[in-house]
Amino acid sequence: MEKINNDTDYKSLMLRIEALMTKGSNNVSKTELEEIRKMALSAQEYESKKYVIEAPTTLTGMIEMKMFEMGFKQKSLAEKLNISEAKLSLILNGKQKPDIEFLKAVHSELHIDADFILEHA
Repeated sequence: MEKINNDTDYKSLMLRIEALMTKGSNNVSKTELEEIRKMALSAQEYESKKYVIEAPTTLTGMIEMKMFEMGFKQKSLAEKLNISEAKLSLILNGKQKPDIEFLKAVHSELHIDADFILEHA
């Protein structure tokens, strides 16, 4: 696997991948497919080190991250948690403290760790 040391290496590798992929899947050899696979793994390794996303440090941040991961808007999240949109909005904007029922729903429906909830609620 090719080692990427900097952004220049990364951009060069991505251009090589793109050039091979523009040939179309029916027009690349098995060797080229293997080369694409290896380059993609190399790019993925570089990206995972360069683009580190810090874990949320607040309950609101964790809920918003889960909303993003699950593809929810506030309306669909409110339905999943069995609360009103207004209540969810108030909690997410820090205008209302979350109650026990809300915290239980966040734990069971969004699979947020109970210890995290206790530390950040």
